[in-house]
Amino acid sequence: MAPPLLKLDDIHLTFGGTPLLAGASLMVGPGERIALVGRNGSGKSTLLKIAAGLVEAQSGEVFRQPTATMRYLPQAPDWQGFSTVRAYVEAGLGPADDVNRVALVLDRLGLTGDEDPASLSGGEARRAALAKVLAPQPDLLLLDEPTNHLDLATIEWLEDELSRSSSALVMISHDRRFLERASRATVWLDRGTTRRLDKGFAHFEDWRDKLLEEEERDQQKLGRQIAREEHWLRYGVTARRKRNVRRLSELQDLRARHRTHRGPEGTAIMTASDAAESGKLVIEAKGIEKRFGDLTVVRDFSTRILRGDRVGLVGPNGAGKTTLLKMLIGVTKPDAGSLRLGANLETATLDQNRAALDPNETLAHFLTDGRGDSVVVNGQERHVVSYMQDFLFKPEQMRTPVRELSGGEKARLVLARLLSRPANLLVLDEPTNDLDMETLDLLQELVEGFPGTVILVSHDRDFLDRTVTTTIAPEGDGRWTEYAGGYSDMMAQRKGVGLAGRKGRAAEQAGKPAGPRREPKEPRPGTKKLSYKQKFALETLPSRIEALGEKISGLEQNLADPTLYARDATAFSRLSKELDEKRSERERLEEEWLELEMLREEVEGG
Repeated sequence: MAPPLLKLDDIHLTFGGTPLLAGASLMVGPGERIALVGRNGSGKSTLLKIAAGLVEAQSGEVFRQPTATMRYLPQAPDWQGFSTVRAYVEAGLGPADDVNRVALVLDRLGLTGDEDPASLSGGEARRAALAKVLAPQPDLLLLDEPTNHLDLATIEWLEDELSRSSSALVMISHDRRFLERASRATVWLDRGTTRRLDKGFAHFEDWRDKLLEEEERDQQKLGRQIAREEHWLRYGVTARRKRNVRRLSELQDLRARHRTHRGPEGTAIMTASDAAESGKLVIEAKGIEKRFGDLTVVRDFSTRILRGDRVGLVGPNGAGKTTLLKMLIGVTKPDAGSLRLGANLETATLDQNRAALDPNETLAHFLTDGRGDSVVVNGQERHVVSYMQDFLFKPEQMRTPVRELSGGEKARLVLARLLSRPANLLVLDEPTNDLDMETLDLLQELVEGFPGTVILVSHDRDFLDRTVTTTIAPEGDGRWTEYAGGYSDMMAQRKGVGLAGRKGRAAEQAGKPAGPRREPKEPRPGTKKLSYKQKFALETLPSRIEALGEKISGLEQNLADPTLYARDATAFSRLSKELDEKRSERERLEEEWLELEMLREEVEGG
């Protein structure tokens, strides 16, 4: 058997309080491909840094094969001292490495090497960091979140590159699909210790759940054994004193085991605050366009988004996803075309840069906007500590500055504030960045069960497949197409056309991908043009719908008075009935307008 490239055994590390690593182990042989998984804050990145020699363990054995080459990909690369990306990448080469591979790998990652590291975007910075560790072709690659900020095309290229590589791999990633394809073994870091499964990540969750069930049964057995021993000590027949002392000592050991057992980490509780229901039509875009100089990022794009839709936007970095998203929600005005937003929209937005975070602000101040120690969620006032615990923060973190949080904790904090705001339209730009898989599962359930409308931008293929009902993707030259279903459904409909849209419109016509998810109704036989009555309805319905929306808002404001029912129960009942009637009427008019609009498109298209 070949000697290991890396061996960490019985690693201990504490930064005060509960030990971060309490006997963790990791062994990597030549060619192995290991997924290192665990909750945010469990110590995965720290264990990888110990393996790379960047952090020193307090105790335990660390062995690195002296003749083996190793490269480590950090989450936050250090660009200091490098004037170009090429210089940064070449600094990762060893004496025996081929310098020509630098240009090859940079080209495959879409970089020239002449870029200034200080001006790189998040995606470009990650690609440059990948080039630095991939160019040398080391014996062992340690990759900490390699897919963060990468677009889907680059993630798929990385999967192919790693599959051809002879390097051994240890990978930390929140991207399920990436881990399923790249791993052959899984190491679970949980409560300071590690357990290994000699199968890829696809088998991990079933194995983990089985282990946790067995652990729970063992703790129940231990509790029953303690109860039996206590009963024997109190009521059993008096035996020799020596025997009693021995059994008392054993009981104390059992109690200590039961008392010091660290159960599984808690589960975050995510519930979006409900707002009043929006109108049936949420967003209607007709032929919208956006240009930046000579570059057209959105060209002649039309869509209708209805209440309850969950829309995913995908595409390579720089394709214009965020620009299209901002146009659809009315933040950015299109250069051409028209945009109509539905009635009664209340929007909650998560931006990919976490721009709302002030590093010097405390968690409690951020969640309450500085208004005391309480936060209002779904109309009910809760103490901020109680709400923080729903998102796995400890009470003592209430006064912790944001700058001291990990990337995953920052992501959870932003989600916590977002979900406390009443909304019927959730806009999520890269919501999965830095979240652990358990929190991703909860976010998935939240999106699936949200009663309003969701628009999200993501590079996480698994998350898209699990959540969205329709996917909008670029086809090149500023053109975007809408597909039914998630990412896998979209790829099946595109019939192999690359996501980056490099084949453009010619490939679209050759492949004949499916069009938008809402196909127009079949024209009725004999329909040549709209009647005068239908044309009049098309012109007048929008203003009638808008007027109804204003009446509904007024009624909702009156009913929001908490003293109304006590003062005048009859008025409360009358206003409630009127509100239901107005909402039903608005929905009927919206349905009528949608049918007429689709009929108009059929007539004009014919």
